[in-house]
Amino acid sequence: MPDSAPIPVPVPTDAYLHLAAGGVSVVLDATQGRLPAIVHWGAGLGSLSEAEVQALALAAVEPTPGNVVDQPVRVAILPEHHAGWEGKPGVVGHRDGADWSPRFAVDTVAVRGAAAEATRVDGRLVETGAAVVTVAATDAIAGLHVLLEIELLDSGLLRARATLRNVGPGVYSVGDVTLALPIPVRAREILDFSGRWSRERVPQRRDLVVGIHEREGRKGRTGPDAATVLSVGTPGFGFQSGEVWGVHVGFSGNHRHYAEQLSAGAQVIGGGELLLPGEVRLAEEETYRSPWLYGAYGDGLDDQAHRFHRFLRSRDTHPATPRPVTLNVWEAVYFDHDADRLIDLAERAAALGVERYVLDDGWFTGRRDDHRGLGDWTVDLGVWPGGLHKLVDRVTSLGMQFGLWFEPEMVNEDSDLAREHPEWIMQTGGRLPVRGRDQQVLNLGIPDAYRFVLDAMTAVLTEYDVSYIKWDHNRDLIDAGTAPGGEAGVHAQTLAAYRLMDELKRRFPGIEIESCSSGGARVDLGVIERTDRVWVSDCIDPLERQQMMRWTMQLMPAELLGSHIGSAVNHTTGRAHALSFRAGTAVFGHFGIEWDLTQATAQENADLVEWIRFYKEHRALLHAGDMMRADEIDPAFQVSGAIAADRSAALIFVAFLTRPTVSPRGRFTVPGLDPDKRYRVAPVTVGTADPGRADPPWYADGAGVVLSGRMLATAGLHLPGSFPERVVLLTVTEQPAR
Repeated sequence: MPDSAPIPVPVPTDAYLHLAAGGVSVVLDATQGRLPAIVHWGAGLGSLSEAEVQALALAAVEPTPGNVVDQPVRVAILPEHHAGWEGKPGVVGHRDGADWSPRFAVDTVAVRGAAAEATRVDGRLVETGAAVVTVAATDAIAGLHVLLEIELLDSGLLRARATLRNVGPGVYSVGDVTLALPIPVRAREILDFSGRWSRERVPQRRDLVVGIHEREGRKGRTGPDAATVLSVGTPGFGFQSGEVWGVHVGFSGNHRHYAEQLSAGAQVIGGGELLLPGEVRLAEEETYRSPWLYGAYGDGLDDQAHRFHRFLRSRDTHPATPRPVTLNVWEAVYFDHDADRLIDLAERAAALGVERYVLDDGWFTGRRDDHRGLGDWTVDLGVWPGGLHKLVDRVTSLGMQFGLWFEPEMVNEDSDLAREHPEWIMQTGGRLPVRGRDQQVLNLGIPDAYRFVLDAMTAVLTEYDVSYIKWDHNRDLIDAGTAPGGEAGVHAQTLAAYRLMDELKRRFPGIEIESCSSGGARVDLGVIERTDRVWVSDCIDPLERQQMMRWTMQLMPAELLGSHIGSAVNHTTGRAHALSFRAGTAVFGHFGIEWDLTQATAQENADLVEWIRFYKEHRALLHAGDMMRADEIDPAFQVSGAIAADRSAALIFVAFLTRPTVSPRGRFTVPGLDPDKRYRVAPVTVGTADPGRADPPWYADGAGVVLSGRMLATAGLHLPGSFPERVVLLTVTEQPAR
């Protein structure tokens, strides 16, 4: 532990703990030497006395109904079957068929807070601010030890994980380690996400009823259809109101999220890693540590999302420099690499104000299409005589960073690597898995395979001035075993991918990594610990992206979301859109271009210059402000934006998605501003003005109107008229008090 880190403070094993931060309170019952259970998780309770906490705990104890165990059922954060809990247990495992229902007795409890003076001990009550509670417990009969870490972060985000250690003789086979957080019975409606390739994070709602709503991810990566954040809230909760409790599993491999209600009325949300058979078999003194389970409470979905965003922005590893305007050449050239053409694109990009240039797939040996070459990470000298130096040197001489595409976890059967080491392909049953995108998975859990990829990437990154890696992952893990026995290997593969990213970051300080996985199939808080942005989707059609960006922001803030302007006719959907809609959608994210600039007209180039200038002018607000999403009053349009932390300014996006059933549609509101401040709201036109817009009188020739934050949140402004598939931009600027 670093010298500057707070020292853990031991506390009694018969105590209550009240953690409070960011407007959230978590009250833990750690009495009678039992694993901790949550008495309250939700809105802040203020400072409490020991008597008040005891009364709160007593008030939470349920009566004993008929025909169940003869005591109130207490659900610990690591739920225990022996206590009468008939829902999903916390530990699923066995030792030759025995020791499958552990009963842990607490050995020690400790609290580590940001400042010792912030911790108050009142008899059996420990009260603190943001802090980590560690609970060590043992079942001597089952031969198991567990260390629970429960942390309330400054943002009010709660997270927990468990480390299970085998302290008995022989092997302990672990099936699951799943954490659970109780939620009140007024939380009745589930929201999570589904989706597919090129249409990620589609929201879906349903009622919470008796039984289990479980979302399993068995793709070996997070997946475009991942639950992402599974929330349960009061009926009808929206962006701005309604209590909501949600969980996210911070892991990039197989995982599960769930919400469960028992017939006795108790209900929980939780999750953890989904382990395949035999993946974790603990010899004596070996351990398994679960991923972090994040819990986010909010008064509305925006409040919940802000807790994730503030946590991410508080990390030492969060990108600290302005997010550079990025050009990726994939949709411009695909596999058709030609140095002169690519240099021409670089020169055009630099002239527009682009700050980072990324060479995508196709630069390495034999890679003329997507059927061959993966794994052979050396520059194809047949296409690039003399290597990439000519392109890299020109890009950097123009003042841009140079980025390069890799897919380190994959291999084509048609590659030198696969021919030399077929046993490095993940496989089981003495057979190769079905192909996906004509490729297989390279087993990084094999030390020699891991070293091969690390050495190959290190050689390329050493030879060339690469500042950025686009890290792709283009297939699910099917039959992902280790030859020759075929043992399941997704768990080891995921941890090896993490180690590879971490080691490259160590060897090349300052290098940035984008998590791209068939687009947005690896978007989670595990991968973002070691990457600097995610690619939201391979689809950059702005109409699709309006929804995908809106909902991906439930987990991650705008600066971590790759968001590019595509060509006029989208490569994925075939839709055609005006540049203003493409750019007005892309600018609320980590902005970039994915377009053959040789096809841009003179007017489009002039407009791009203005959009890039606009992004640079406003990115500090877009990437540090609080995201705002107004609750929808009509599916034809949506309102979102970024509001400065001090509420002095905002940038608002009004997106017209389709044609409303009535026109004009009426007024929209702007929540989230200081109700007592006065603001000027004014329209902004970047580049060529959109045709077909009917401006309301409050536009006043671009001067806008001055209203209080309270008026903007409650009365609002009349919508302009607009064609569908357009974005209207508004600046909001604080005015002097009258």
